[in-house]
Amino acid sequence: MTAVDFAAFVERLANTAGEAVLPFFRTMIGVEDKSRGQKFDPVTAADHAGEAAMRQLIKSTFPGHGIVGEEFGREDEDAEYVWVLDPIDGTRGFITGLPSWGTLIGLLRHGDPVYGLMSQPFIKERFWGDGGSARTRGPLGERKLRTRPCAMLASAVMSATTPRMFSAEELPVFEKLEAAVRDTRFGGDCYAYCMLAAGQIDLVVEAGLQPYDIVALIPIIEGAGGLVTSWDGGPATKGGRVIAAGDRRVHAAALEILSQLS
Repeated sequence: MTAVDFAAFVERLANTAGEAVLPFFRTMIGVEDKSRGQKFDPVTAADHAGEAAMRQLIKSTFPGHGIVGEEFGREDEDAEYVWVLDPIDGTRGFITGLPSWGTLIGLLRHGDPVYGLMSQPFIKERFWGDGGSARTRGPLGERKLRTRPCAMLASAVMSATTPRMFSAEELPVFEKLEAAVRDTRFGGDCYAYCMLAAGQIDLVVEAGLQPYDIVALIPIIEGAGGLVTSWDGGPATKGGRVIAAGDRRVHAAALEILSQLS
């Protein structure tokens, strides 16, 4: 069974999550802080409902598969196939009524990302890929995704969700990279990675990520011709410090700066 066999099922998962999550959007939803006294980390009933609905569908369809989710933890993560779920990536956007959030559905096989989808049910926009190709469908129709050429940092547009995500040792290195690029945009969450795949952004540089923040996005970006690694050039599937680039040349130039982290 290949990754493409799962495409229709992933669409069903996204539909199920959207039906569970969307009724909460732009309502007076309650917000909990799961940070335990650290940086504010919001979670809502919508997060719980979306992941619970996806888990139920996965278990009834593929009972031998593992699941890693933001809200309900890990089950059978040593299985051949493991689903990696984030029902609302960008909860801060969600609770403030901004459509900059999305549902992330990733699939690992033997630990490698083989399929990913980002769904934004309010805008009715989706991005998906299997590492070999990637597509998007939304208000402007359906099309193939392709990253854009970018040879130099001086020509690059970079994104990060927030500068507050970087530690005291990471922030000076990020700021050095920020000074080298043409422009930096903040607040994109998962949408920034999809815009990179769509050829609108050249770099996404972040830190402190979890697997459910990035696994679904890797096959989309790689399918569009880009690459996603850790700051030391290794695999990004475990999260942590991540860099995504649309062009290998600008990726290499950014790594030269990021590798200066002490």
